[in-house]
Amino acid sequence: MTSDSLRSVTVERTGPGRFTATNSRGDTVTFSTGSAGGFTPVELFLAALGGCSAADVDAATTRHAEPSVFSLTVEGHKVQDEGGNLMTDLEVAFTVAFPEGEGGDRARAILPRAVKTSHDKLCTVSRTVEAGTPVVVKVVGGG
Repeated sequence: MTSDSLRSVTVERTGPGRFTATNSRGDTVTFSTGSAGGFTPVELFLAALGGCSAADVDAATTRHAEPSVFSLTVEGHKVQDEGGNLMTDLEVAFTVAFPEGEGGDRARAILPRAVKTSHDKLCTVSRTVEAGTPVVVKVVGGG
C-alpha cells in the first residue's frame, strides 16, 4: 500500500444522534441516526453504492451526448441474521435517456456496457462489498 492509495474521512459527533464526516479536502457531509433528520449511515452507504456507478456511467456516456434523464435508485433490505444487522438484496437501477441523434444513439448503445463495466471493474464501492473486505475496528486514545 502507498500513501497515494490511502483514503480517509474523519467523523465527529456534533450533537445527539448527529455527526459530520470531513474528507481530506475539507468537504463535509452531515448525517444522523434518523431520529434527528438527515441521511442515516445506511442511506449514505446506498448513496455511495449508486454514486460510484453513476460517476463511472456518466463519464462513459456523456462523451457522446448529455442525458435528458439520468437518475438511479439504490435499494436493499436491512435485516438481522444470527450475526447481527446487514443489508441484503442490494440493487442499483439506472434510468437514463439521451436525445435523438447520432451522439444520443452512441450513448444509448454503450450504456449497458458502461453499467456492466462499472459494476464488474470500476466501482470501488460495489466491488468492495462483493469481495467482502474485512473491517478492523479499534479504540485509539480517549477513555
